Amino acid sequence: MPPPDAAKSRLAYIDWIRGLACLLMFQTHCYDSWLSPQARQSRFFMYSQLGGTFPAPLFLFLAGISFAIVTENLRRKNLPPVQIARTTIGRGAEIFGFGLLFRLQEYLVAWGWAPKSDLLRVDILNTIGMSMMLMGVVCWLALVIRRGPGMRVALVLTAAGTALLISLLAPPLWTTWRPTWLPWPLESYIDGVHNLGTPQAGLFPVFPWTGFAFAGLAVGFILQSSWAREQEPRAFFSLGLAGSLLIEFARWLEAQPRQLYAVNDYWRTSPSFFLIRVGMLLVILTAAHAWCRWGAGAWGFSPLILLGQASLLVYWVHIEFVYGRVSILPKRVMTIGGASVGLLIIFLAMLALAHIRIRMKGRGAEALPRLNRAPARI
Repeated sequence: MPPPDAAKSRLAYIDWIRGLACLLMFQTHCYDSWLSPQARQSRFFMYSQLGGTFPAPLFLFLAGISFAIVTENLRRKNLPPVQIARTTIGRGAEIFGFGLLFRLQEYLVAWGWAPKSDLLRVDILNTIGMSMMLMGVVCWLALVIRRGPGMRVALVLTAAGTALLISLLAPPLWTTWRPTWLPWPLESYIDGVHNLGTPQAGLFPVFPWTGFAFAGLAVGFILQSSWAREQEPRAFFSLGLAGSLLIEFARWLEAQPRQLYAVNDYWRTSPSFFLIRVGMLLVILTAAHAWCRWGAGAWGFSPLILLGQASLLVYWVHIEFVYGRVSILPKRVMTIGGASVGLLIIFLAMLALAHIRIRMKGRGAEALPRLNRAPARI
Protein backbone atom coordinates (compact mmCIF):
# COMPACT_ATOMS: atom_id res chain seq x y z
CA MET A 1 0.00 0.00 0.00
CA PRO A 2 1.27 3.51 -0.78
CA PRO A 3 1.88 5.85 2.16
CA PRO A 4 -0.85 8.34 3.10
CA ASP A 5 1.04 11.25 1.52
CA ALA A 6 1.25 9.37 -1.75
CA ALA A 7 -2.45 8.62 -1.68
CA LYS A 8 -3.14 12.30 -1.03
CA SER A 9 -0.93 13.34 -3.96
CA ARG A 10 -2.89 11.02 -6.20
CA LEU A 11 -5.87 13.34 -5.79
CA ALA A 12 -3.87 16.57 -5.46
CA TYR A 13 -2.33 16.28 -8.91
CA ILE A 14 -5.81 16.02 -10.47
CA ASP A 15 -6.92 19.23 -8.75
CA TRP A 16 -3.61 20.91 -9.63
CA ILE A 17 -3.97 20.13 -13.35
CA ARG A 18 -7.59 21.22 -13.28
CA GLY A 19 -6.48 24.49 -11.68
CA LEU A 20 -3.84 24.90 -14.38
CA ALA A 21 -6.57 24.45 -16.98
CA CYS A 22 -8.59 27.19 -15.24
CA LEU A 23 -5.61 29.57 -15.27
CA LEU A 24 -4.95 28.93 -18.97
CA MET A 25 -8.65 29.44 -19.64
CA PHE A 26 -8.67 32.76 -17.75
CA GLN A 27 -5.75 34.19 -19.69
CA THR A 28 -7.17 33.03 -23.03
CA HIS A 29 -10.58 34.53 -22.40
CA CYS A 30 -9.29 37.77 -20.87
CA TYR A 31 -6.87 38.62 -23.66
CA ASP A 32 -9.36 37.53 -26.32
CA SER A 33 -12.09 39.74 -24.88
CA TRP A 34 -10.13 42.84 -23.92
CA LEU A 35 -7.13 43.31 -26.24
CA SER A 36 -7.34 45.98 -28.93
CA PRO A 37 -7.04 45.06 -32.63
CA GLN A 38 -3.43 46.29 -32.63
CA ALA A 39 -2.49 44.15 -29.60
CA ARG A 40 -4.17 41.15 -31.18
CA GLN A 41 -1.59 41.27 -33.97
CA SER A 42 1.27 40.71 -31.51
CA ARG A 43 3.28 37.55 -30.91
CA PHE A 44 2.15 37.74 -27.28
CA PHE A 45 -1.49 37.26 -28.31
CA MET A 46 -0.51 34.38 -30.58
CA TYR A 47 1.12 32.53 -27.69
CA SER A 48 -1.83 33.36 -25.45
CA GLN A 49 -4.21 31.71 -27.88
CA LEU A 50 -1.84 28.77 -28.25
CA GLY A 51 -2.07 28.27 -24.48
CA GLY A 52 -5.83 28.37 -24.91
CA THR A 53 -5.75 25.09 -26.84
CA PHE A 54 -4.99 23.18 -23.61
CA PRO A 55 -7.92 23.79 -21.19
CA ALA A 56 -10.59 21.79 -23.05
CA PRO A 57 -8.39 18.69 -23.59
CA LEU A 58 -7.23 18.93 -19.96
CA PHE A 59 -10.77 19.12 -18.57
CA LEU A 60 -11.90 16.17 -20.71
CA PHE A 61 -8.79 14.11 -19.97
CA LEU A 62 -9.23 14.64 -16.22
CA ALA A 63 -12.92 13.80 -16.50
CA GLY A 64 -11.85 10.44 -17.93
CA ILE A 65 -9.34 9.79 -15.13
CA SER A 66 -11.90 10.74 -12.45
CA PHE A 67 -14.49 8.55 -14.16
CA ALA A 68 -12.12 5.57 -13.97
CA ILE A 69 -11.51 6.19 -10.25
CA VAL A 70 -15.25 6.29 -9.54
CA THR A 71 -15.88 3.17 -11.63
CA GLU A 72 -13.12 1.25 -9.84
CA ASN A 73 -14.46 2.31 -6.43
CA LEU A 74 -17.91 1.05 -7.39
CA ARG A 75 -16.44 -2.20 -8.70
CA ARG A 76 -14.63 -2.79 -5.39
CA LYS A 77 -18.03 -2.60 -3.67
CA ASN A 78 -19.10 -5.55 -5.87
CA LEU A 79 -21.91 -3.57 -7.44
CA PRO A 80 -23.42 -5.09 -10.61
CA PRO A 81 -22.49 -3.48 -13.95
CA VAL A 82 -25.97 -2.08 -14.46
CA GLN A 83 -25.83 -0.22 -11.12
CA ILE A 84 -22.36 1.13 -11.89
CA ALA A 85 -23.65 2.33 -15.26
CA ARG A 86 -26.71 3.92 -13.68
CA THR A 87 -24.54 5.89 -11.25
CA THR A 88 -21.91 7.05 -13.74
CA ILE A 89 -24.29 7.82 -16.58
CA GLY A 90 -26.50 9.71 -14.15
CA ARG A 91 -23.55 11.89 -13.14
CA GLY A 92 -22.83 12.56 -16.79
CA ALA A 93 -26.45 13.54 -17.36
CA GLU A 94 -26.17 15.94 -14.42
CA ILE A 95 -23.13 17.68 -15.94
CA PHE A 96 -24.91 17.78 -19.31
CA GLY A 97 -27.86 19.43 -17.58
CA PHE A 98 -25.50 22.00 -16.06
CA GLY A 99 -24.28 22.73 -19.57
CA LEU A 100 -27.82 23.38 -20.81
CA LEU A 101 -28.53 25.53 -17.75
CA PHE A 102 -25.37 27.53 -18.41
CA ARG A 103 -26.46 28.17 -22.00
CA LEU A 104 -29.86 29.35 -20.69
CA GLN A 105 -28.20 31.72 -18.25
CA GLU A 106 -25.98 33.16 -20.98
CA TYR A 107 -29.00 33.69 -23.20
CA LEU A 108 -31.00 35.44 -20.47
CA VAL A 109 -28.08 37.67 -19.48
CA ALA A 110 -27.62 38.67 -23.12
CA TRP A 111 -31.36 39.11 -23.68
CA GLY A 112 -32.09 41.29 -26.68
CA TRP A 113 -29.03 40.59 -28.79
CA ALA A 114 -28.14 36.89 -28.31
CA PRO A 115 -29.77 34.62 -30.94
CA LYS A 116 -31.98 31.79 -29.72
CA SER A 117 -29.65 29.31 -31.42
CA ASP A 118 -27.12 30.04 -28.64
CA LEU A 119 -29.30 27.94 -26.35
CA LEU A 120 -28.20 24.86 -28.33
CA ARG A 121 -24.54 25.73 -28.65
CA VAL A 122 -22.25 22.73 -27.97
CA ASP A 123 -20.05 24.12 -25.18
CA ILE A 124 -17.42 22.33 -23.11
CA LEU A 125 -19.81 21.45 -20.24
CA ASN A 126 -22.20 19.81 -22.71
CA THR A 127 -19.34 17.77 -24.13
CA ILE A 128 -18.00 16.72 -20.73
CA GLY A 129 -21.47 15.51 -19.76
CA MET A 130 -21.99 13.73 -23.08
CA SER A 131 -18.53 12.14 -22.80
CA MET A 132 -19.30 10.84 -19.30
CA MET A 133 -22.53 9.28 -20.49
CA LEU A 134 -20.74 7.62 -23.41
CA MET A 135 -17.98 6.37 -21.10
CA GLY A 136 -20.67 4.92 -18.83
CA VAL A 137 -22.18 2.99 -21.72
CA VAL A 138 -18.81 1.71 -22.96
CA CYS A 139 -17.70 0.65 -19.46
CA TRP A 140 -21.03 -1.10 -18.90
CA LEU A 141 -20.58 -3.10 -22.12
CA ALA A 142 -17.00 -4.01 -21.18
CA LEU A 143 -18.03 -5.08 -17.66
CA VAL A 144 -20.87 -7.22 -19.01
CA ILE A 145 -18.86 -8.87 -21.78
CA ARG A 146 -15.61 -9.41 -19.89
CA ARG A 147 -15.74 -10.82 -16.36
CA GLY A 148 -13.11 -12.21 -14.02
CA PRO A 149 -9.34 -11.99 -14.60
CA GLY A 150 -8.23 -9.50 -17.20
CA MET A 151 -11.12 -7.14 -16.54
CA ARG A 152 -8.91 -4.09 -16.05
CA VAL A 153 -6.87 -4.86 -19.16
CA ALA A 154 -10.12 -5.10 -21.12
CA LEU A 155 -11.27 -1.75 -19.75
CA VAL A 156 -7.94 -0.10 -20.64
CA LEU A 157 -7.91 -1.52 -24.17
CA THR A 158 -11.58 -0.67 -24.74
CA ALA A 159 -11.10 2.94 -23.59
CA ALA A 160 -7.89 3.44 -25.59
CA GLY A 161 -9.43 1.84 -28.67
CA THR A 162 -12.50 4.06 -28.42
CA ALA A 163 -10.32 7.17 -28.13
CA LEU A 164 -8.37 6.16 -31.24
CA LEU A 165 -11.56 5.32 -33.15
CA ILE A 166 -13.08 8.71 -32.34
CA SER A 167 -9.96 10.50 -33.59
CA LEU A 168 -9.90 8.43 -36.80
CA LEU A 169 -13.57 9.10 -37.54
CA ALA A 170 -13.40 12.85 -36.90
CA PRO A 171 -11.93 13.94 -40.30
CA PRO A 172 -14.54 12.23 -42.51
CA LEU A 173 -17.40 13.13 -40.17
CA TRP A 174 -16.40 16.79 -40.55
CA THR A 175 -16.14 16.56 -44.36
CA THR A 176 -17.18 13.73 -46.66
CA TRP A 177 -19.31 11.80 -44.14
CA ARG A 178 -21.04 14.75 -42.56
CA PRO A 179 -24.49 13.68 -41.25
CA THR A 180 -26.32 16.53 -42.95
CA TRP A 181 -29.55 14.53 -42.76
CA LEU A 182 -29.72 15.21 -39.01
CA PRO A 183 -31.30 18.37 -37.56
CA TRP A 184 -28.49 20.85 -36.90
CA PRO A 185 -28.82 20.71 -33.07
CA LEU A 186 -28.00 16.98 -33.26
CA GLU A 187 -25.46 17.22 -36.06
CA SER A 188 -23.62 19.86 -34.06
CA TYR A 189 -22.75 17.24 -31.43
CA ILE A 190 -21.00 15.24 -34.15
CA ASP A 191 -19.18 17.89 -36.18
CA GLY A 192 -19.79 21.27 -34.49
CA VAL A 193 -21.76 22.67 -37.40
CA HIS A 194 -24.18 24.68 -35.22
CA ASN A 195 -26.73 26.36 -37.54
CA LEU A 196 -24.19 27.82 -39.98
CA GLY A 197 -23.81 24.97 -42.44
CA THR A 198 -20.13 24.18 -41.81
CA PRO A 199 -18.16 23.03 -38.73
CA GLN A 200 -17.32 25.98 -36.50
CA ALA A 201 -14.29 26.83 -34.38
CA GLY A 202 -14.95 27.30 -30.68
CA LEU A 203 -17.40 24.41 -30.39
CA PHE A 204 -16.69 21.02 -28.82
CA PRO A 205 -18.40 18.18 -30.70
CA VAL A 206 -17.98 14.54 -29.71
CA PHE A 207 -15.62 14.03 -32.66
CA PRO A 208 -12.77 14.52 -31.83
CA TRP A 209 -13.12 16.04 -28.34
CA THR A 210 -14.60 13.06 -26.52
CA GLY A 211 -11.50 11.13 -27.56
CA PHE A 212 -9.56 13.01 -24.86
CA ALA A 213 -12.01 11.78 -22.21
CA PHE A 214 -11.59 8.17 -23.32
CA ALA A 215 -7.80 8.60 -23.34
CA GLY A 216 -8.05 9.81 -19.74
CA LEU A 217 -10.31 6.85 -18.96
CA ALA A 218 -7.64 4.42 -20.18
CA VAL A 219 -4.96 6.21 -18.13
CA GLY A 220 -7.22 6.24 -15.08
CA PHE A 221 -7.72 2.47 -15.20
CA ILE A 222 -3.96 1.99 -15.54
CA LEU A 223 -3.36 4.16 -12.47
CA GLN A 224 -5.92 2.11 -10.50
CA SER A 225 -4.02 -1.13 -11.10
CA SER A 226 -2.18 -2.77 -8.22
CA TRP A 227 1.13 -2.29 -10.05
CA ALA A 228 0.61 1.45 -10.43
CA ARG A 229 -0.44 1.80 -6.79
CA GLU A 230 2.60 -0.09 -5.52
CA GLN A 231 5.06 1.48 -7.99
CA GLU A 232 3.49 4.92 -8.28
CA PRO A 233 6.59 6.97 -9.27
CA ARG A 234 7.58 4.38 -11.86
CA ALA A 235 4.03 4.25 -13.22
CA PHE A 236 3.86 8.01 -13.71
CA PHE A 237 7.35 8.14 -15.20
CA SER A 238 6.33 5.40 -17.64
CA LEU A 239 3.26 7.39 -18.66
CA GLY A 240 5.38 10.50 -19.23
CA LEU A 241 7.85 8.50 -21.32
CA ALA A 242 4.98 6.98 -23.31
CA GLY A 243 3.64 10.49 -23.91
CA SER A 244 7.01 11.69 -25.25
CA LEU A 245 7.24 8.69 -27.59
CA LEU A 246 3.65 9.26 -28.72
CA ILE A 247 4.46 12.87 -29.63
CA GLU A 248 7.44 11.81 -31.75
CA PHE A 249 5.46 9.02 -33.40
CA ALA A 250 2.63 11.41 -34.30
CA ARG A 251 5.11 13.92 -35.76
CA TRP A 252 6.67 11.16 -37.86
CA LEU A 253 3.23 10.00 -38.97
CA GLU A 254 2.20 13.49 -40.08
CA ALA A 255 5.44 13.90 -42.06
CA GLN A 256 4.69 10.89 -44.27
CA PRO A 257 4.05 11.77 -47.93
CA ARG A 258 0.90 9.64 -48.16
CA GLN A 259 -2.14 10.84 -46.23
CA LEU A 260 -5.13 8.78 -45.18
CA TYR A 261 -7.77 11.46 -45.72
CA ALA A 262 -8.78 13.48 -48.77
CA VAL A 263 -9.19 16.58 -46.56
CA ASN A 264 -6.63 17.05 -43.78
CA ASP A 265 -7.60 19.76 -41.28
CA TYR A 266 -4.54 19.38 -39.07
CA TRP A 267 -5.42 21.84 -36.28
CA ARG A 268 -8.98 20.66 -35.75
CA THR A 269 -9.47 16.99 -36.71
CA SER A 270 -6.12 15.43 -37.61
CA PRO A 271 -5.50 12.13 -35.73
CA SER A 272 -1.79 13.04 -35.69
CA PHE A 273 -2.48 16.28 -33.85
CA PHE A 274 -4.84 14.39 -31.52
CA LEU A 275 -2.03 11.96 -30.64
CA ILE A 276 0.39 14.83 -30.08
CA ARG A 277 -1.99 16.45 -27.64
CA VAL A 278 -2.61 13.16 -25.82
CA GLY A 279 1.16 12.78 -25.53
CA MET A 280 1.44 16.29 -24.10
CA LEU A 281 -1.34 15.52 -21.62
CA LEU A 282 0.61 12.49 -20.40
CA VAL A 283 3.74 14.60 -19.95
CA ILE A 284 1.75 17.24 -18.04
CA LEU A 285 0.24 14.49 -15.89
CA THR A 286 3.68 13.16 -14.95
CA ALA A 287 5.06 16.62 -14.20
CA ALA A 288 2.01 17.56 -12.10
CA HIS A 289 2.25 14.39 -10.06
CA ALA A 290 5.95 14.99 -9.36
CA TRP A 291 5.25 18.63 -8.46
CA CYS A 292 2.47 17.69 -6.04
CA ARG A 293 4.42 14.85 -4.44
CA TRP A 294 7.96 16.21 -4.24
CA GLY A 295 7.78 19.86 -5.34
CA ALA A 296 6.16 23.05 -4.09
CA GLY A 297 2.72 21.58 -4.67
CA ALA A 298 3.23 19.50 -1.52
CA TRP A 299 4.29 22.41 0.69
CA GLY A 300 0.84 23.51 1.80
CA PHE A 301 -1.46 26.07 0.20
CA SER A 302 -1.64 25.82 -3.59
CA PRO A 303 -3.68 28.36 -5.60
CA LEU A 304 -4.02 25.94 -8.51
CA ILE A 305 -5.28 23.10 -6.32
CA LEU A 306 -7.83 25.47 -4.79
CA LEU A 307 -9.03 26.58 -8.21
CA GLY A 308 -9.19 22.97 -9.35
CA GLN A 309 -11.42 22.04 -6.44
CA ALA A 310 -14.00 24.63 -7.57
CA SER A 311 -13.36 24.53 -11.32
CA LEU A 312 -17.03 24.29 -12.33
CA LEU A 313 -17.98 27.32 -10.24
CA VAL A 314 -15.12 29.55 -11.41
CA TYR A 315 -15.73 28.56 -15.01
CA TRP A 316 -19.38 29.48 -14.66
CA VAL A 317 -18.78 32.83 -12.94
CA HIS A 318 -15.74 34.24 -14.72
CA ILE A 319 -17.40 34.22 -18.15
CA GLU A 320 -19.75 37.07 -17.25
CA PHE A 321 -16.94 39.24 -15.88
CA VAL A 322 -14.86 38.72 -19.03
CA TYR A 323 -17.28 38.38 -21.95
CA GLY A 324 -20.61 39.44 -20.46
CA ARG A 325 -22.35 42.73 -19.82
CA VAL A 326 -20.60 43.07 -16.47
CA SER A 327 -17.11 42.77 -17.98
CA ILE A 328 -14.65 44.46 -15.62
CA LEU A 329 -12.80 46.09 -18.57
CA PRO A 330 -13.98 47.54 -21.88
CA LYS A 331 -13.77 45.02 -24.71
CA ARG A 332 -11.35 45.18 -27.63
CA VAL A 333 -9.63 48.41 -26.53
CA MET A 334 -7.04 47.41 -23.91
CA THR A 335 -3.27 47.20 -24.15
CA ILE A 336 -1.46 44.02 -23.11
CA GLY A 337 -0.52 45.64 -19.80
CA GLY A 338 -4.05 46.79 -19.04
CA ALA A 339 -5.53 43.42 -19.93
CA SER A 340 -2.90 41.70 -17.76
CA VAL A 341 -4.05 43.76 -14.77
CA GLY A 342 -7.60 42.65 -15.48
CA LEU A 343 -6.42 39.04 -15.69
CA LEU A 344 -4.78 39.37 -12.27
CA ILE A 345 -8.03 40.75 -10.82
CA ILE A 346 -10.03 37.87 -12.34
CA PHE A 347 -7.54 35.32 -11.02
CA LEU A 348 -7.60 36.71 -7.48
CA ALA A 349 -11.40 37.08 -7.49
CA MET A 350 -11.90 33.50 -8.68
CA LEU A 351 -9.37 32.29 -6.11
CA ALA A 352 -11.34 34.05 -3.38
CA LEU A 353 -14.58 32.58 -4.73
CA ALA A 354 -13.06 29.09 -4.74
CA HIS A 355 -11.87 29.60 -1.14
CA ILE A 356 -15.36 30.62 -0.04
CA ARG A 357 -16.88 27.69 -1.91
CA ILE A 358 -14.57 25.14 -0.29
CA ARG A 359 -15.11 26.60 3.20
CA MET A 360 -18.89 26.63 2.76
CA LYS A 361 -18.81 23.06 1.47
CA GLY A 362 -16.77 21.96 4.48
CA ARG A 363 -19.09 23.67 6.94
CA GLY A 364 -22.06 22.01 5.33
CA ALA A 365 -20.43 18.61 5.73
CA GLU A 366 -19.56 19.31 9.38
CA ALA A 367 -23.13 20.38 10.09
CA LEU A 368 -24.70 17.14 8.86
CA PRO A 369 -23.82 15.03 11.93
CA ARG A 370 -25.22 17.73 14.22
CA LEU A 371 -28.43 17.87 12.22
CA ASN A 372 -28.75 14.10 12.35
CA ARG A 373 -28.32 14.13 16.14
CA ALA A 374 -30.79 16.96 16.68
CA PRO A 375 -34.20 15.84 18.01
CA ALA A 376 -37.08 16.28 15.64
CA ARG A 377 -39.41 19.15 16.40
CA ILE A 378 -43.15 18.83 16.15
